[in-house]
Amino acid sequence: MVHIIRLEKSSEGILGTLMIDRRIFCVTLERDDTFIKQGMYHCQRFHGAKWKDTYEIEIPGHTAVLFHAGNVEADTAGCILLGATAGKLRGHRAVLNSGATFRAFMECFTEDSFTLFISNVFY
Repeated sequence: MVHIIRLEKSSEGILGTLMIDRRIFCVTLERDDTFIKQGMYHCQRFHGAKWKDTYEIEIPGHTAVLFHAGNVEADTAGCILLGATAGKLRGHRAVLNSGATFRAFMECFTEDSFTLFISNVFY
């Protein structure tokens, strides 16, 4: 199982940690106005024009909510960005070393789907 624990919410996005099989794998960044609620989701392998190979989080009423590389909140329209560490980039909250982290994330899975659980610990 994959678990995202959202740790902090600000105007520069929601920062969290992603765990795979109860081990911390990376940090995450989402938009601060995300429509992904706390809960359990099915994630399915996804092949698209921009993101050739990733996973889609199946959310009723939404399509192409993906895991992908990116550094700052402006790099996502509702997807989850993955990075090795949290920091700043051009003065904005960021996840860093995102490309390599995303590739390593994809190497963790051999199946076409997995279960994702998202929880918030911020107020």
